[in-house]
Amino acid sequence: MTRFEDMTLAAFGDALASKEATPGGGCASALAGALAAGLVAMVARTTTAERFADLAEAMEAVAVEADGLRADLLSLVDQDADAFDRVMDAFRLPKGTPEDEEARSAAVQAAYRGATGPPLAVCRHSVRVLELAAEVAERGNRNAISDAGVAALLAATALEGGALNTTVNVVSIDDQAFRSACESEVGQIQVRGRELLERVQAAVRANLS
Repeated sequence: MTRFEDMTLAAFGDALASKEATPGGGCASALAGALAAGLVAMVARTTTAERFADLAEAMEAVAVEADGLRADLLSLVDQDADAFDRVMDAFRLPKGTPEDEEARSAAVQAAYRGATGPPLAVCRHSVRVLELAAEVAERGNRNAISDAGVAALLAATALEGGALNTTVNVVSIDDQAFRSACESEVGQIQVRGRELLERVQAAVRANLS
């Protein structure tokens, strides 16, 4: 089976536009985060030339961390699709007897719990990408300021998309403590993400005015 992260951009776009349930919004959110991380790494690496000698070490560290985040987010494209497929598999289980119904219900709950993992990870990774985007926007190569701005926009989109997909799964989970913990964490990440996006946009505006 071809993994989504191994597809060409055109092939992934075709798969996204098909009638199949996966890849869907969760996968697209993870990809947006990966693209954001790639842009952060690029801006950081343009800030390691000789004329940025005082920043070179710090910016190389940013680039290396962004590379890791990009790899993690690309992996989450397929993880999100796999988790959704497990939810669908659980719903296909037989329910002809009370025992079947009980087993099916337990499997559905377990699958939904598992399906919250990838989009929540997208939120966590994306807010870190936004933190790095803020760093390169404020300290990085001025000639790449628009790239830092686009990185922040993509990371914010990934974060909000991850939040939506976490919520759509968690509302079907009966465990109220688990639901509340997820909802609380997502809410906190969203607040932080929006603050960081505004910070990057302010840096971009200041450098383009």
